[in-house]
Amino acid sequence: MTGEKITYEDIQRYEFVLKKVPSLLLGTMIKRNSNLVSKFESKIVSKLDKLNEIQQKQLNIILNADVADIQRLLKEAYQKSGKKQYKLLADPKAAAFIEKNLVELKKLVK
Repeated sequence: MTGEKITYEDIQRYEFVLKKVPSLLLGTMIKRNSNLVSKFESKIVSKLDKLNEIQQKQLNIILNADVADIQRLLKEAYQKSGKKQYKLLADPKAAAFIEKNLVELKKLVK
């Protein structure tokens, strides 16, 4: 993260998480506007408790970022990597899905 903005490098750093979700499954979740945070709440809370100060700051930057900015970076990530998951998330139709899950994640962050 450079300053108070998320960058392509930040997205790339966590690409391993995205690889765990097949694109077909992700597409279905986006279409259904699924609340993934509630489905994985206990695992998320466990990970949140282990974040160091820098990671907490990075998370807060992401949580407070505009969805359009996040999607712009996801589009860039798709163009550079060719990963379909990025393409799905960069689609304007995924904005509500991203927003919903960011809101739910904010509720868990203390």
